[in-house]
Amino acid sequence: MYSGSTLTAVSGRLLGAHQKIDKAARRHLDRLAPACRFPSSSAILHFEGDNGPDAIKRKSPARDEPWHYIQPFDAKDVQLLGLIASHYKKLVGALVADDQVRAAFEASWLAHALVDGLTPAHHYPYEEKLVELRSGKGIETRTTIREKLLMPGETTTKQLHNNWKMWGPKGLFTTHAAFEWGVATLIVPLSFKSCLPSASDIDAFQKQSIETWYRHVAQDVARMNIYDEFYRSGWTVRLARQVRRKLAPMLVSTVATVWYAAVAEAGVSRAGNNHASH
Repeated sequence: MYSGSTLTAVSGRLLGAHQKIDKAARRHLDRLAPACRFPSSSAILHFEGDNGPDAIKRKSPARDEPWHYIQPFDAKDVQLLGLIASHYKKLVGALVADDQVRAAFEASWLAHALVDGLTPAHHYPYEEKLVELRSGKGIETRTTIREKLLMPGETTTKQLHNNWKMWGPKGLFTTHAAFEWGVATLIVPLSFKSCLPSASDIDAFQKQSIETWYRHVAQDVARMNIYDEFYRSGWTVRLARQVRRKLAPMLVSTVATVWYAAVAEAGVSRAGNNHASH
């Protein structure tokens, strides 16, 4: 999901989907657990933009670069699930230790991974298609900005063809970027006041592993077929309405649910089981 240009830590404050979602989720956390010791929105957003996961793609391509893609119905695709579980565990640990800086980092990067994995564009087999355009070379070989931008090819004609399929109209990257930019634009005016997780939402999370719970949520998103429709028709009124009324609220509620669960597990809130009253 779009998080600004990554040139500065504040580049996405006006038009950054991750920043918008994080701020809304943090407001809901105050309603769920008003007495909790949890990083502020500003502390969390410090680790977005230039300090966020997306910036690694520019600063150190292919080196420790988070890969936030998932095939929701492929039981063998567990990379993102493991990353989310790791950030969650570290967030709980930071909250227990009252390490607010570490907690802000983990909360931010955890939220980023959660949102990316529920973004329809991240359910597309991007890596598989990218490897095809790179003549079979894995994504780990893109160790420079040039290698990330320029698709290789056995001949000049093949190279031009691969780059057109990457950067041309309906290309692999251009379609992905157009979708995420569109979502970021669509949610700008939304307040997300009605996205407070319910007692049943939180209970469902607490009754299973985070990996199992998250895969079910990702499958719910995948069943909407949002990205397939976008690829066929671009932005339509119906599709925009679906993003604003269903997808975006789900993203906010998911982040708020996981943050609240971390607070409850760490035992840093006097709010106890306040969620049961909502």
